[in-house]
Amino acid sequence: MRSNSTDNNFRKDANLLVKPGSRVKLSEYDTRYTGDFKDKEDAAEMLAKDIARLAELQDMLYAMNKYSLLVVIQAMDAAGKDGTIKHVMTGVNPQGCNVTSFKQPSAEELEHDFLWRINKAMPKRGMIAIFNRSHYEEVLVTRVHPEYILGQNIPGIDSVDKVDKKFWQKRFEIINNFEKQAYENGTIILKFFLNVSKEEQKKRFLARIEEPEKNWKFSASDVKERQLWDKYMRAFEDAIENTSSEYAPWYIIPADRKWFMRAAIGDIIVGTLEKMDLAYPTISEKGKQELEEAKVIILKEDSTK
Repeated sequence: MRSNSTDNNFRKDANLLVKPGSRVKLSEYDTRYTGDFKDKEDAAEMLAKDIARLAELQDMLYAMNKYSLLVVIQAMDAAGKDGTIKHVMTGVNPQGCNVTSFKQPSAEELEHDFLWRINKAMPKRGMIAIFNRSHYEEVLVTRVHPEYILGQNIPGIDSVDKVDKKFWQKRFEIINNFEKQAYENGTIILKFFLNVSKEEQKKRFLARIEEPEKNWKFSASDVKERQLWDKYMRAFEDAIENTSSEYAPWYIIPADRKWFMRAAIGDIIVGTLEKMDLAYPTISEKGKQELEEAKVIILKEDSTK
């Protein structure tokens, strides 16, 4: 049982953390892995503690105004991205947190490089930013559908044949440089791939079709993309292998058990924030003197009533 959030064992769990340079074969990862939790209630207990601790840490992060945190969430459809954000971040002050859901690029976004819209959503100092999908769509969806690259009107890329291995390696290099620059300027980056099995996705798709209150979540295009499952898995493997780093690590989170997925992600976020040595700002002696003078004035107001 992981009874204390200060243990933060999931940050270094070899079943989750992808070390830089590691080979990734998603078929070898257990999507039903639940660590050493005894049951769902055990995980819920730890998540509740982590949510409370996250609220404390986020308050210090905001007040300190030195660092920021970027949480990237990528997954196949129905893996639980929205629910994870809702449950894990439930105790966070909205004033210090932004969530951006990246959809298909707009006409304006296509007139810029693929990181343009990402840069606009990066967290300011003191903030937590959550990306529901992210810049990784540009090496995932476009990897499976290379014809989308042609719509970006990139010089020298005028046919699908030119969207080759060299092109993708360059994109990985651009992403790594982008994340390193962000890290060196105080943005801590965590990247989560919610690893749902194809069978579990099938169950969730059927639930969305059969349960009226879930119909809105389903799109016919989801089924079309499901037919490309193997291509997506290879794209995820390649992206994770090439971009998991010490400064922006990838975690492959088993997603067939939502309660485990949420508990693990919450624990990793809390553990990461605790390693940042966050603290409330201290004031100078002059500032303390001004506080005492302000206190005297306020108390004097009470005495004159």
